[in-house]
Amino acid sequence: MDADDPVADLDDGSSSESTDSKQADLTATTEESDASGANTIDSSPDPGSTSDATNPSESTRASDDSASQSIEEMLLEFDEQDGLIRDRELLDPNHVVEEDRIVGRDEQLQKVTKMLRVALGDNKPPNLFLYGPSGTGKSLITKAVCKNISLICETRDIRFGTIEVNCQDLDTLGVAVYELVTQAADEAGVPVEVPKHGVSTKEKWDELFRIVNENFDSVVFVLDELDMLVGRRDKKEPAFSRLLYQLSRAGSNGDLESYISVVAISNDTKMMESVGSRAQSSFTPEDVHFDDYDANQLKAILRHRKDAFYENVLVDDVIPLAAAFAAQTNGDARKAIDLVRVAGELAEREAADMVLEDHVREAQDKVEKNRVLEVVRGISTQKKLCLYATAAVAAKSDSGAARSSIGYKVYQYLTESIDAEQYHQETFVNKMKELTTYSLVDFERRSHGPTSGMFLEFQFGESPTTILETLAEDTRIDMISRDEVESVVTAQLKNQE
Repeated sequence: MDADDPVADLDDGSSSESTDSKQADLTATTEESDASGANTIDSSPDPGSTSDATNPSESTRASDDSASQSIEEMLLEFDEQDGLIRDRELLDPNHVVEEDRIVGRDEQLQKVTKMLRVALGDNKPPNLFLYGPSGTGKSLITKAVCKNISLICETRDIRFGTIEVNCQDLDTLGVAVYELVTQAADEAGVPVEVPKHGVSTKEKWDELFRIVNENFDSVVFVLDELDMLVGRRDKKEPAFSRLLYQLSRAGSNGDLESYISVVAISNDTKMMESVGSRAQSSFTPEDVHFDDYDANQLKAILRHRKDAFYENVLVDDVIPLAAAFAAQTNGDARKAIDLVRVAGELAEREAADMVLEDHVREAQDKVEKNRVLEVVRGISTQKKLCLYATAAVAAKSDSGAARSSIGYKVYQYLTESIDAEQYHQETFVNKMKELTTYSLVDFERRSHGPTSGMFLEFQFGESPTTILETLAEDTRIDMISRDEVESVVTAQLKNQE
């Protein structure tokens, strides 16, 4: 079978989860039985004891008081400690900061501002396509510009609105449209008049148009991570293409009386290649590219948020080290900010007086694993096997990269080990390419000379070892011997030489 089969993936996961669930239920039943037996023995009267000593309620109250006091003492002790972080909002990557804190994006900021500023004259702004790696300022700049437009429009009696949705967890067009409805209602401060379920997608569209027409003169729809809205596979074009088509033509066909602009944001530079011809014709966006931040820009970003901490609590090496770690991961500013925040929180938990370099290194391990865990939780068993095989090769290779041909050999071994369905090599490669949208892996075509031919090589944005450890938390993958996998990888790498 050469395509993702939702039923097959569900069976793979549910079988494992069902086994785990039954085992957990059995363990819980045994523990309850043991606990029940222990209580029976403890409650037997001791001839030498007093009635107070054998009174279960008195014992329970004493235990509860002790536990309550212990928690209270810990809370008060933490409350009395001198914290290190003064403003936690500044350490939230999603927080819209003041303009003077936006650094390294002057060109993009000017472009987006000039294109959207026509809303100030009660006119229709153009549609935009903002693309580039994760954490390069696309969402931040859009939010900052729209926030300033909104403030100025208030003084001019123009009803301007920003309706923003993140498409990462939206699986169908209908779900996406209803999310737009709820966000539009929140922005306007009005109730939604159609239910989430039991109505057609057209009724949801009609409700969105009603809310916008009644409450706004001009609206910017911000569709973040739009490339993740793929939708049902039985459709001729992805859901994000149909969403763009409906929104961008709503003004011309009379559904919307308000001026609208659609800002599509994507990590996938080739997303527009998957947009259908009708949507291409009606959307016609202005493109704004966001490239990676370098280490110096990341240092500047962190220094502009340094006042999130109290004075003199960050040692000098903290910001350069966090910036260096983030620069290794596609220049991701979100990661840089997260690293400093987590380092500060780790220092606070230790009741330390300062945030040290060691706290940043510990934060790096934690943030990296959390990010990988967040991604792999939502992918199918087959994609996990593809990713595990490729990461196993990268972890053992001198270059830290993995050829697709070797990764596929290891993938074959993994599927045989757990008796899972095995895809052809082309499908294996396609699934690895799909994972590039999560910024975990990237790929390029390589050649080691005129006689070696071309081959596909995958590089990892995170440590391959961290990816392997995280994927091993899946019970099916954990069944596979890590030593045997390494032996297979070693043999395949030797054959390549």
